[in-house]
Amino acid sequence: MQQLRFNISQALRTISANLLRSIITILIITLGITALVGILTATDVMKAGVSSNFSSLGANSFQITSEIIKTKKSRRGMSFSSNDTKNISYDDAKAFKERYLFPNTTVGLSVLGTMVATVANGQEKTNPNIRVMGVDQNYLSIAQTALVAGRNISNYEEENGNYVCVIGFAIAQKLFKKPQKAINEMVSVGAHKFRIVGVAEEKGGSMMMDQDNMVFLPLQTARNVYGAATSFAINVFVKEVSMKKLASEEAEGLFRGIRKIQLGDENNFAVQENNSLVEIVNNLLGQIGIAAIAIAIVTLLGSIIGLMNIMLVSVVERTREIGISKALGARSSLIRQQFLLESILISLMGGTLGIIFSLLIGVSLSSYFEVAFVIPWAWILLGVSICTIVGVVSGIYPALKASKLDPIVALRIA
Repeated sequence: MQQLRFNISQALRTISANLLRSIITILIITLGITALVGILTATDVMKAGVSSNFSSLGANSFQITSEIIKTKKSRRGMSFSSNDTKNISYDDAKAFKERYLFPNTTVGLSVLGTMVATVANGQEKTNPNIRVMGVDQNYLSIAQTALVAGRNISNYEEENGNYVCVIGFAIAQKLFKKPQKAINEMVSVGAHKFRIVGVAEEKGGSMMMDQDNMVFLPLQTARNVYGAATSFAINVFVKEVSMKKLASEEAEGLFRGIRKIQLGDENNFAVQENNSLVEIVNNLLGQIGIAAIAIAIVTLLGSIIGLMNIMLVSVVERTREIGISKALGARSSLIRQQFLLESILISLMGGTLGIIFSLLIGVSLSSYFEVAFVIPWAWILLGVSICTIVGVVSGIYPALKASKLDPIVALRIA
């Protein structure tokens, strides 16, 4: 132990004596470890950010809906085909929500009331193109719809069929100019009056629907207003994209049981997944991982070569010192230990700075992607391990070369 302390103190004195060379070497390691640990840390942050961004487009969700079934019928000797629809009843949807227990998932129910409603407040009214949906309290979060004013529909309002609603951003602007002014105001949706409890954020329209021109009612209220025979939709949000396939298969099996579909019979419902979005997410994450590994290998090799080169220069510069030490009785093993410890210490100093910089990169990226930053202890441990390995690999050849110097030859060369 005493010998180790002496070697460490000797290595530190050598590092301080050759300060400029040591700083350059430490910066080489710092850049290498910053690139390695920083990229791996940034990869984790970007994965979380990409998953979060794509989940808003539906990559983390799937829907169970009614399916149009083609059937063949014959009448008076003539055969023809027709389309039958097996609606999803409220009891079916409710049973699924109660019995679906797949981990890290959220189930929401919805039903379409009408697509041609008019919303009015006093003399102001919208065009007759408003889509009205009945939803439970989970639906808005699954649909990634935030509120700019007010609150979500409560569980009490959902179960008791209260006449409240959440309106789209465009409706609030049309009728009240500012979304905040719409809260607690009364509006007419068709022949019924509702109290506004929330205004959805602006999301824009698409070819399928204008999400800013929608009214969301409590599920029971929509059933009372638009009838109970309408088909319901089941929406499932899966926290982890990678578990979505398994979650959808579990949901399909459960719903087959609820609808008492016999083994071997085809489904009379559809499970709709946004597979194209999931593939994009998986491809992006795969490419990010490959790029991180490639850059990590390059930076590791660069760090080893840079540190080994400087340590070899150190052997040449300290030839006289090595010759005097061996002439005074220093063993070859002591010379090897001193060079190895010097190489490892320089590597660890650079690694420490590199880890600090990589954490700063991770914090900056997590702020940019608006995701929580978790200290990557695994990558930090990897960084420390790699620094030690780099120090040993970079120092072992120069250490062996220094230890094999003949003292007489070393003093003559010096």
